[in-house]
Amino acid sequence: MSQVKACLVCKTPSTEIPVTKFYYQESEFYICPQHMPVIIHNPQQLIGLLEGADKFKGV
Repeated sequence: MSQVKACLVCKTPSTEIPVTKFYYQESEFYICPQHMPVIIHNPQQLIGLLEGADKFKGV
């Protein structure tokens, strides 16, 4: 069975929007274009969604 490819933040699946795959701690995650800036500028919004996000710093 295939893994659902959905945005880590909004949970919208790749059947509805484009998502980009990224890797963190040897795991695969997906994020949509709307939430890509979260990783760069506001990573604190990933707390509770991504282990260790509390240690990230935005630019």
